[in-house]
Amino acid sequence: MRRTIALLVLLALLPLTWGRTPQHPKFKRFELSFSPLPLPPAERAKPRLGAFRLEEVWQAHSRTHAFGSYSALLLRSGGTMLAISDSGGFLEFHAPGQSQADSRTGDLPLSKDADKAARDVESATQDDKGMIWLGLEGRNAIYRMNPDYEIERKASPAIMSDWGVNSGPEALTRLHDGRFVTLREGYVGWSDHLHQAALFRGDPTEHLEGQGFTLDGPAGFSPTDMAQLPDGRLLILMRRLIWPMPQRFAGRIVIGDPAKIRPGGTWEVTEVARLSSDLPIDNFEGIAIAPRADGRLTVWLISDDNYSPLQRTILWKMSVDPAELP
Repeated sequence: MRRTIALLVLLALLPLTWGRTPQHPKFKRFELSFSPLPLPPAERAKPRLGAFRLEEVWQAHSRTHAFGSYSALLLRSGGTMLAISDSGGFLEFHAPGQSQADSRTGDLPLSKDADKAARDVESATQDDKGMIWLGLEGRNAIYRMNPDYEIERKASPAIMSDWGVNSGPEALTRLHDGRFVTLREGYVGWSDHLHQAALFRGDPTEHLEGQGFTLDGPAGFSPTDMAQLPDGRLLILMRRLIWPMPQRFAGRIVIGDPAKIRPGGTWEVTEVARLSSDLPIDNFEGIAIAPRADGRLTVWLISDDNYSPLQRTILWKMSVDPAELP
Protein backbone atom coordinates (compact mmCIF):
# COMPACT_ATOMS: atom_id res chain seq x y z
CA MET A 1 0.00 0.00 0.00
CA ARG A 2 2.82 2.41 0.88
CA ARG A 3 4.47 1.71 -2.48
CA THR A 4 1.19 2.34 -4.29
CA ILE A 5 0.69 5.67 -2.51
CA ALA A 6 4.27 6.73 -3.21
CA LEU A 7 3.86 5.87 -6.88
CA LEU A 8 0.63 7.88 -7.08
CA VAL A 9 2.30 10.89 -5.44
CA LEU A 10 5.23 10.64 -7.88
CA LEU A 11 2.90 10.48 -10.87
CA ALA A 12 0.98 13.50 -9.56
CA LEU A 13 4.19 15.55 -9.25
CA LEU A 14 5.56 14.67 -12.69
CA PRO A 15 3.42 17.20 -14.63
CA LEU A 16 4.50 19.98 -12.25
CA THR A 17 8.16 19.06 -12.61
CA TRP A 18 7.92 18.74 -16.40
CA GLY A 19 6.00 21.98 -16.73
CA ARG A 20 8.64 23.93 -14.81
CA THR A 21 11.53 22.58 -16.89
CA PRO A 22 12.83 25.23 -19.33
CA GLN A 23 11.95 24.42 -22.93
CA HIS A 24 15.16 24.80 -24.92
CA PRO A 25 15.00 25.73 -28.60
CA LYS A 26 15.91 23.06 -31.11
CA PHE A 27 19.16 24.85 -31.94
CA LYS A 28 20.87 26.30 -28.87
CA ARG A 29 23.39 28.41 -30.78
CA PHE A 30 24.08 29.68 -34.25
CA GLU A 31 25.94 27.22 -36.41
CA LEU A 32 27.59 28.07 -39.73
CA SER A 33 29.39 25.80 -42.16
CA PHE A 34 30.76 25.97 -45.68
CA SER A 35 30.82 23.16 -48.22
CA PRO A 36 33.22 23.49 -51.18
CA LEU A 37 31.76 23.47 -54.68
CA PRO A 38 33.62 22.14 -57.72
CA LEU A 39 35.60 24.69 -59.67
CA PRO A 40 34.82 24.99 -63.38
CA PRO A 41 37.49 23.86 -65.85
CA ALA A 42 40.09 26.53 -66.55
CA GLU A 43 39.21 26.57 -70.25
CA ARG A 44 35.65 27.57 -69.33
CA ALA A 45 36.48 30.09 -66.58
CA LYS A 46 39.39 31.96 -68.17
CA PRO A 47 37.54 33.45 -71.17
CA ARG A 48 34.79 34.70 -68.85
CA LEU A 49 36.83 35.94 -65.90
CA GLY A 50 39.75 37.48 -67.75
CA ALA A 51 42.41 38.69 -65.30
CA PHE A 52 40.51 37.23 -62.33
CA ARG A 53 41.49 33.81 -61.04
CA LEU A 54 38.69 31.84 -59.38
CA GLU A 55 40.42 30.10 -56.48
CA GLU A 56 37.65 28.61 -54.35
CA VAL A 57 33.86 28.46 -54.19
CA TRP A 58 31.69 27.46 -51.23
CA GLN A 59 28.05 27.19 -50.34
CA ALA A 60 27.16 28.47 -46.86
CA HIS A 61 24.77 26.55 -44.62
CA SER A 62 23.07 27.33 -41.32
CA ARG A 63 20.20 25.84 -39.35
CA THR A 64 18.48 29.10 -38.56
CA HIS A 65 15.74 31.19 -40.15
CA ALA A 66 17.82 34.35 -39.60
CA PHE A 67 20.38 33.23 -42.18
CA GLY A 68 20.55 34.33 -45.81
CA SER A 69 19.48 37.03 -48.31
CA TYR A 70 22.79 38.91 -48.06
CA SER A 71 23.08 42.03 -50.19
CA ALA A 72 26.31 43.64 -48.92
CA LEU A 73 29.72 42.38 -47.79
CA LEU A 74 32.41 44.13 -45.71
CA LEU A 75 35.81 42.97 -44.46
CA ARG A 76 36.14 44.12 -40.86
CA SER A 77 39.31 44.61 -38.81
CA GLY A 78 40.75 41.42 -37.37
CA GLY A 79 39.74 39.37 -40.38
CA THR A 80 36.03 39.18 -39.63
CA MET A 81 33.64 39.27 -42.58
CA LEU A 82 30.29 41.04 -42.26
CA ALA A 83 27.36 40.26 -44.52
CA ILE A 84 24.18 42.34 -44.26
CA SER A 85 20.81 41.15 -45.50
CA ASP A 86 18.00 43.03 -47.22
CA SER A 87 15.76 42.27 -44.24
CA GLY A 88 18.05 44.08 -41.79
CA GLY A 89 19.94 41.06 -40.52
CA PHE A 90 23.69 40.62 -40.21
CA LEU A 91 26.15 37.73 -40.26
CA GLU A 92 29.63 37.93 -38.76
CA PHE A 93 31.87 35.09 -39.90
CA HIS A 94 35.38 34.09 -40.86
CA ALA A 95 36.69 32.97 -44.22
CA PRO A 96 35.99 29.31 -44.96
CA GLY A 97 38.69 27.05 -43.58
CA GLN A 98 38.81 28.96 -40.29
CA SER A 99 36.83 28.17 -37.18
CA GLN A 100 33.29 29.54 -37.20
CA ALA A 101 32.82 28.99 -33.46
CA ASP A 102 32.37 32.71 -32.79
CA SER A 103 30.28 33.46 -35.88
CA ARG A 104 27.04 35.16 -35.02
CA THR A 105 23.87 36.43 -36.61
CA GLY A 106 21.26 38.93 -35.51
CA ASP A 107 19.14 41.92 -36.46
CA LEU A 108 20.37 45.47 -36.87
CA PRO A 109 18.44 48.12 -34.88
CA LEU A 110 16.83 49.62 -37.96
CA SER A 111 13.11 49.58 -37.30
CA LYS A 112 10.41 47.56 -35.56
CA ASP A 113 8.10 48.43 -38.42
CA ALA A 114 6.70 45.37 -40.18
CA ASP A 115 7.25 47.14 -43.50
CA LYS A 116 10.28 45.61 -45.25
CA ALA A 117 11.19 49.02 -46.67
CA ALA A 118 12.24 50.07 -43.18
CA ARG A 119 14.90 47.33 -43.10
CA ASP A 120 15.79 46.89 -46.77
CA VAL A 121 19.56 47.32 -46.63
CA GLU A 122 21.01 46.84 -50.12
CA SER A 123 24.44 48.42 -49.74
CA ALA A 124 27.07 49.13 -47.11
CA THR A 125 30.47 50.76 -46.75
CA GLN A 126 32.85 51.60 -43.91
CA ASP A 127 35.82 53.71 -42.84
CA ASP A 128 39.07 52.72 -41.13
CA LYS A 129 37.56 53.43 -37.69
CA GLY A 130 34.86 50.82 -38.12
CA MET A 131 31.96 53.18 -38.82
CA ILE A 132 29.42 51.71 -41.24
CA TRP A 133 27.04 53.42 -43.66
CA LEU A 134 23.97 51.56 -44.91
CA GLY A 135 21.98 52.25 -48.08
CA LEU A 136 18.27 51.48 -47.63
CA GLU A 137 16.60 50.91 -50.95
CA GLY A 138 12.98 51.06 -49.80
CA ARG A 139 13.47 54.50 -48.27
CA ASN A 140 16.22 55.90 -50.52
CA ALA A 141 18.04 56.72 -47.31
CA ILE A 142 21.51 56.35 -45.83
CA TYR A 143 22.08 55.42 -42.18
CA ARG A 144 25.32 55.75 -40.23
CA MET A 145 26.07 52.99 -37.74
CA ASN A 146 28.89 52.84 -35.18
CA PRO A 147 31.10 49.75 -34.60
CA ASP A 148 28.67 48.57 -31.90
CA TYR A 149 25.89 48.45 -34.51
CA GLU A 150 24.07 51.45 -33.08
CA ILE A 151 22.38 53.79 -35.56
CA GLU A 152 23.74 57.31 -35.04
CA ARG A 153 22.31 59.31 -37.94
CA LYS A 154 19.78 58.93 -40.73
CA ALA A 155 19.37 60.97 -43.88
CA SER A 156 17.29 60.97 -47.07
CA PRO A 157 19.29 63.08 -49.53
CA ALA A 158 17.08 65.00 -51.94
CA ILE A 159 19.12 63.82 -54.91
CA MET A 160 17.94 60.24 -54.21
CA SER A 161 14.28 61.10 -53.64
CA ASP A 162 13.13 59.98 -57.12
CA TRP A 163 15.09 56.73 -57.21
CA GLY A 164 11.97 54.59 -56.84
CA VAL A 165 10.61 52.25 -54.18
CA ASN A 166 12.50 49.11 -55.21
CA SER A 167 15.33 50.50 -57.33
CA GLY A 168 17.30 52.76 -54.99
CA PRO A 169 20.88 52.88 -53.58
CA GLU A 170 22.02 49.37 -54.45
CA ALA A 171 25.74 50.18 -54.23
CA LEU A 172 27.50 52.53 -51.80
CA THR A 173 31.22 53.13 -51.27
CA ARG A 174 33.27 55.50 -49.15
CA LEU A 175 36.28 56.53 -51.23
CA HIS A 176 39.79 56.79 -49.80
CA ASP A 177 39.55 60.60 -49.89
CA GLY A 178 36.40 60.63 -47.75
CA ARG A 179 33.87 61.18 -50.52
CA PHE A 180 30.96 58.78 -51.02
CA VAL A 181 29.54 57.32 -54.23
CA THR A 182 26.17 55.60 -54.50
CA LEU A 183 24.56 53.95 -57.53
CA ARG A 184 20.90 53.38 -58.28
CA GLU A 185 19.75 49.91 -59.29
CA GLY A 186 17.00 51.11 -61.63
CA TYR A 187 17.52 52.45 -65.12
CA VAL A 188 17.19 56.00 -66.39
CA GLY A 189 13.97 56.26 -68.38
CA TRP A 190 13.64 53.59 -71.05
CA SER A 191 17.35 52.85 -71.23
CA ASP A 192 18.80 49.46 -70.35
CA HIS A 193 22.29 50.65 -69.42
CA LEU A 194 22.09 54.07 -67.73
CA HIS A 195 21.74 54.44 -63.96
CA GLN A 196 21.38 57.49 -61.74
CA ALA A 197 24.24 57.99 -59.30
CA ALA A 198 25.33 60.49 -56.67
CA LEU A 199 28.63 61.79 -55.33
CA PHE A 200 28.83 63.25 -51.81
CA ARG A 201 31.80 65.31 -50.62
CA GLY A 202 31.64 63.63 -47.21
CA ASP A 203 29.40 61.61 -44.91
CA PRO A 204 25.99 61.60 -46.70
CA THR A 205 24.15 61.75 -43.37
CA GLU A 206 25.77 65.16 -42.79
CA HIS A 207 26.59 66.45 -46.28
CA LEU A 208 23.20 66.03 -47.93
CA GLU A 209 23.95 68.08 -51.02
CA GLY A 210 25.00 65.26 -53.35
CA GLN A 211 26.00 65.86 -56.96
CA GLY A 212 24.23 63.74 -59.56
CA PHE A 213 25.80 61.93 -62.48
CA THR A 214 24.97 58.92 -64.68
CA LEU A 215 26.60 55.49 -64.73
CA ASP A 216 26.85 53.95 -68.21
CA GLY A 217 27.12 50.19 -67.71
CA PRO A 218 26.62 46.95 -69.69
CA ALA A 219 23.17 46.68 -71.27
CA GLY A 220 20.66 44.77 -69.18
CA PHE A 221 22.72 44.74 -65.99
CA SER A 222 22.16 46.67 -62.77
CA PRO A 223 24.78 47.52 -60.10
CA THR A 224 24.50 45.51 -56.89
CA ASP A 225 27.68 46.47 -55.00
CA MET A 226 31.09 48.05 -55.44
CA ALA A 227 34.45 48.25 -53.70
CA GLN A 228 37.54 50.40 -54.14
CA LEU A 229 40.92 49.05 -55.17
CA PRO A 230 44.02 50.27 -53.33
CA ASP A 231 44.95 52.37 -56.37
CA GLY A 232 41.61 54.21 -56.25
CA ARG A 233 39.70 52.51 -59.05
CA LEU A 234 36.31 50.97 -58.32
CA LEU A 235 35.17 47.44 -59.06
CA ILE A 236 31.40 47.36 -59.58
CA LEU A 237 29.43 44.13 -59.34
CA MET A 238 26.42 43.97 -61.65
CA ARG A 239 23.56 41.50 -62.01
CA ARG A 240 20.82 40.47 -64.43
CA LEU A 241 17.88 38.12 -64.01
CA ILE A 242 17.90 35.82 -67.05
CA TRP A 243 15.14 33.35 -66.08
CA PRO A 244 12.30 33.98 -63.62
CA MET A 245 11.32 30.55 -62.27
CA PRO A 246 13.41 29.07 -60.86
CA GLN A 247 15.45 32.24 -60.84
CA ARG A 248 18.67 32.20 -62.82
CA PHE A 249 21.16 35.04 -62.96
CA ALA A 250 24.15 36.36 -64.85
CA GLY A 251 26.67 38.89 -63.61
CA ARG A 252 29.30 41.34 -64.70
CA ILE A 253 32.25 43.04 -63.02
CA VAL A 254 33.19 46.45 -64.40
CA ILE A 255 35.93 48.88 -63.45
CA GLY A 256 35.87 52.67 -63.37
CA ASP A 257 38.01 55.53 -62.13
CA PRO A 258 36.09 57.83 -59.75
CA ALA A 259 38.48 60.64 -60.69
CA LYS A 260 36.60 60.77 -64.01
CA ILE A 261 33.20 61.36 -62.39
CA ARG A 262 31.81 64.76 -63.38
CA PRO A 263 28.67 66.30 -61.84
CA GLY A 264 25.89 66.07 -64.41
CA GLY A 265 28.07 63.95 -66.68
CA THR A 266 28.16 60.32 -67.75
CA TRP A 267 30.65 57.99 -66.09
CA GLU A 268 31.78 55.24 -68.43
CA VAL A 269 33.10 51.97 -67.05
CA THR A 270 34.85 48.98 -68.61
CA GLU A 271 33.73 45.37 -68.37
CA VAL A 272 36.43 43.08 -66.93
CA ALA A 273 34.59 39.83 -66.11
CA ARG A 274 31.46 37.93 -67.09
CA LEU A 275 29.78 35.79 -64.45
CA SER A 276 27.87 33.52 -66.81
CA SER A 277 25.25 31.00 -65.78
CA ASP A 278 27.46 28.03 -66.65
CA LEU A 279 29.74 29.01 -63.74
CA PRO A 280 28.80 28.26 -60.09
CA ILE A 281 26.90 31.53 -59.57
CA ASP A 282 23.70 32.76 -58.02
CA ASN A 283 22.29 36.21 -57.28
CA PHE A 284 25.62 37.93 -56.51
CA GLU A 285 25.03 41.17 -54.55
CA GLY A 286 28.13 41.67 -52.38
CA ILE A 287 31.78 42.35 -53.21
CA ALA A 288 34.80 43.03 -50.98
CA ILE A 289 38.52 43.44 -51.70
CA ALA A 290 41.59 42.65 -49.60
CA PRO A 291 45.30 43.17 -50.47
CA ARG A 292 47.67 40.21 -50.38
CA ALA A 293 51.34 39.90 -49.57
CA ASP A 294 52.15 38.77 -53.14
CA GLY A 295 50.80 42.01 -54.61
CA ARG A 296 47.60 40.45 -55.87
CA LEU A 297 44.19 41.26 -54.46
CA THR A 298 41.63 38.87 -53.03
CA VAL A 299 38.13 39.60 -54.32
CA TRP A 300 35.20 38.11 -52.42
CA LEU A 301 31.67 37.75 -53.78
CA ILE A 302 28.55 36.69 -51.89
CA SER A 303 25.09 35.89 -53.23
CA ASP A 304 21.60 36.77 -52.03
CA ASP A 305 19.43 33.62 -51.85
CA ASN A 306 16.21 35.62 -51.26
CA TYR A 307 15.37 33.08 -48.53
CA SER A 308 14.42 30.74 -51.37
CA PRO A 309 15.02 26.97 -51.27
CA LEU A 310 15.75 27.21 -54.99
CA GLN A 311 18.71 29.56 -54.47
CA ARG A 312 21.97 29.36 -52.54
CA THR A 313 24.25 31.54 -50.44
CA ILE A 314 27.47 31.20 -52.42
CA LEU A 315 30.86 32.67 -51.55
CA TRP A 316 33.51 33.15 -54.21
CA LYS A 317 37.19 33.77 -53.57
CA MET A 318 39.04 35.21 -56.55
CA SER A 319 42.39 36.89 -56.95
CA VAL A 320 43.60 39.46 -59.44
CA ASP A 321 46.74 41.43 -60.23
CA PRO A 322 45.54 45.06 -60.37
CA ALA A 323 48.20 45.79 -63.01
CA GLU A 324 46.31 43.50 -65.38
CA LEU A 325 43.09 45.51 -65.08
CA PRO A 326 42.38 48.35 -67.53
